[in-house]
Amino acid sequence: MSTLDWIILGSTLLFIVVYGSWKTRGNNTVKDFIKGGDSKWWTIGLSVMATQASAITFLSTPGQAFHSGMGFVQFYFGLPIAMVIICLVFIPLYHKLNVYTAYEFLEQRFDLKTRTFAAILFLVQRGLAAGITIFAPAIILSSILGWDLKVLNLIIGVLVIIYTVSGGTKAVSVTQKQQMIIIMTGMVIAFCLVVSYLPDDITFSKALDIAGANGKMQVLDFEFDLSNKYTIWSGLLGGTFLALSYFGTDQSQVQRYLSGKSIRESQLGLLFNGLLKVPMQFFILLVGVMVFVFYQYNASPIHFNPQVDNEIKETPYAMDYVRLKFKHRENQSKLLALGADNMEKRIELNNFDEILREDAKKLVEASGIKAEKNDKDYVFLHFILNFLPKGLIGLLIAVILCAAMSSTASELNALATTTTIDLYKRNHQEDKGDIHYVKATKWFTFTWGVIAILFACFGTLFENLIELVNIIGSIFYGNILGIFLLAFFFKFIRGTAVFIAAFITQAIIITLFLLNRFEYIDLEYLWLNLVGCLTVMLIAYLLHSILPKKQKQIVEK
Repeated sequence: MSTLDWIILGSTLLFIVVYGSWKTRGNNTVKDFIKGGDSKWWTIGLSVMATQASAITFLSTPGQAFHSGMGFVQFYFGLPIAMVIICLVFIPLYHKLNVYTAYEFLEQRFDLKTRTFAAILFLVQRGLAAGITIFAPAIILSSILGWDLKVLNLIIGVLVIIYTVSGGTKAVSVTQKQQMIIIMTGMVIAFCLVVSYLPDDITFSKALDIAGANGKMQVLDFEFDLSNKYTIWSGLLGGTFLALSYFGTDQSQVQRYLSGKSIRESQLGLLFNGLLKVPMQFFILLVGVMVFVFYQYNASPIHFNPQVDNEIKETPYAMDYVRLKFKHRENQSKLLALGADNMEKRIELNNFDEILREDAKKLVEASGIKAEKNDKDYVFLHFILNFLPKGLIGLLIAVILCAAMSSTASELNALATTTTIDLYKRNHQEDKGDIHYVKATKWFTFTWGVIAILFACFGTLFENLIELVNIIGSIFYGNILGIFLLAFFFKFIRGTAVFIAAFITQAIIITLFLLNRFEYIDLEYLWLNLVGCLTVMLIAYLLHSILPKKQKQIVEK
């Protein structure tokens, strides 16, 4: 990167940290530090969106579209439905009870052990995710730019810890507004540039035709197939349950809209997110599709991770890989020489190119090298570093790091809040006052930050990064959502039945995930949300019929 890129990158990151720390100085009450004061709806909406839109979103989603097209957007089709349900059911109840965490409600409705178990499930899955949101951009930037991976993990983690410890929830919310502005500005600029870089005779409409002819513009898939990750049904059913659990019961999101000054502000904030999230993801996928069209007229590597080329040279597979690269260059030369209207030949060459890329990935996997084999997460970054002008490279790298900081800050803030309120304060014998619990939250924020950095330093990638976060969520979210739905709508079921059912369900879901992982069954991860939710509700109902009724059920009036 040039000196100008470094200046833009450094200035952007420094501004976020200083602004967040300065804007929230003096937050010494539990309400200000943990709830974040009284936020307006647009602050809530942008904060909710920024929490979900991690660096993984802006690294992986364009690469997902480059390889597989627009179908991934179906994953988000259930989100608007979930937003309406949460606005009507979850938000009014949380505000009425005046809770700091979602899990406080579970003790009022069930018992302490159910509250504690749900809180621990959240801490486990969100603790893992916090490490991934640091690790994902760090490992990619380190391989592309040659930076030390552990140093990058430390930079991202320490910057986030500084302003999150300093200002708590409010610091997270106010910085996320600035981060979302930087992120979307960068993505719009990238989109405009990639379209402008196309040949003069390739209009945007023509580019869409080229992408469509090569199978990149198929948005909807109506086939009901449990082994297919992204269909209209997995999006509407599995996606709705995932979004309900994530936005309705995950403290990293609940904490964003609990900061609303009123029920109406919180509801408007979530509806704002529901209206904009699908178009935003569609746009980011479209950036990836335009990058695909761009590489129809510009040379691309057979594998986008540059570390692969360096490491495979030292293996017995080096010559086989070189032969594949030669075939790929030959095929690329034919592709680059084609006219805009020779679509049939272009499709044929692209299909052959996909075969060569798959053969290269298999060769890389067989070689046993340490470099990441799946190159979806490197596609967009390759375009940024090799084709964007000076200054904009720094801006786009800042976009990636801002997104990483944004999601990580929300996660650390939620992890610390849950640890303080649901575990530490709840099991403390006496009330120590606001100052004590604010200090405790700061220490827990710092501790979770260190844990996330350590996990990032020793983590490993698994398939596509954006899928990894959703896979981890899907293993836990369905179960947690089922617990909350039982609390809302099945007021005759007792806490003991729910606790045992949740424990059994979590074991079942982990087993199903492992069976699918090792190809004993075909059940893609999105369906785990639906299965987990229905399973815990069914088992709890059956146990309710069996267990002795020793105590009167606590029912929310």
